[in-house]
Amino acid sequence: MTLDFSTLLAILAMAAATIFTRVSGLVLIRYVEIDERRKTAIEAIPPAVLMAVIAPTAFATGWAETLACAVTAIVARRLPMLASVVIGVATVALLRASGF
Repeated sequence: MTLDFSTLLAILAMAAATIFTRVSGLVLIRYVEIDERRKTAIEAIPPAVLMAVIAPTAFATGWAETLACAVTAIVARRLPMLASVVIGVATVALLRASGF
């Protein structure tokens, strides 16, 4: 297997962009006053990202995935993201195993 220079450059650029966005967010948040409105908006980001990731699967696959997506969306409003993902995965596994 050989490593092409342009591939290596693309990987390094993507790594740098990822690190830059993470670090800049941590640095810039120090200068922002977090009021209740902003706190609510920040807390809405993880469920929104979760739905953006699983929504295409819900509409492009079978009923088991669609129902698991709905269950995940419901529990994501109350539980932490990791718990929501675990429940979603368990739901789709159980529905697939039952032949749904």
